[in-house]
Amino acid sequence: MAGTDSSKEGVIGGPVVVLVEPQLGENIGFAARAMLNCGLTELRLVRPRDGWPNVRAREVAAGADMVIDGAQVFECTADAVGDLSRVFAATARHRDMIMPVMTPRRAAETLRAETAAGLRCGLLFGPERSGLANEDASLADTIVQVPLNPAFSSLSLPQAVLVLAYEWFQAGDETPPEELVIGRTEPASKAELLNFLARLEAALEETGFLKVAEKRAGMMRNIRNIFQRSRLTDQEVRALHGVISAFAFGPRDKEEE
Repeated sequence: MAGTDSSKEGVIGGPVVVLVEPQLGENIGFAARAMLNCGLTELRLVRPRDGWPNVRAREVAAGADMVIDGAQVFECTADAVGDLSRVFAATARHRDMIMPVMTPRRAAETLRAETAAGLRCGLLFGPERSGLANEDASLADTIVQVPLNPAFSSLSLPQAVLVLAYEWFQAGDETPPEELVIGRTEPASKAELLNFLARLEAALEETGFLKVAEKRAGMMRNIRNIFQRSRLTDQEVRALHGVISAFAFGPRDKEEE
């Protein structure tokens, strides 16, 4: 299955995800898949319309069986969040209640801090068609709103779960924002790069490219910067040496090939 690797240690735990009156088994399954993508494993369902267990939920969960198998069903939202210390309710609608409103990123930072302090926290999501009712939203401590197109900010239930779960995961992830992917070759050392640049400069001088003395230093500096930014591998440097040799010696006769 694409994207799965049973040989690696998984990330589990995090806030509880509570789905209030989810209507489609497929949406529960997609939400479970999104949860496990981001290391969230505890799912609670409040009065799922089509009952539970649900075959379609398992089918579309694409292997997130630990989330599906561990899902708990509750008759009311109050019971589903009763053992939690902090609850964050995901909703796009403004409500006539005084409550902090956070972006998913800010909510994830807060969740990380409070979870680290030993508090049990949860994320609360409403039905696909109507979103959270006021009574359910009032059980939360904080409203989470996703900043999207003001004229079209409606998200499907799995989308909403994925956005908040992803921000939770990113808030604790230490993956560098950029890295050099190395295959069968290694990054070129400075000595290798400087050797190539010296040979290139000699070749350019021989061809007359550097004939204007007062411009030579600046031109070579620009050329060096180009190759420095390229983060060449040792194999690529060897290939460039071959290019210089080809220009220096000209085309090989067909009899030599």
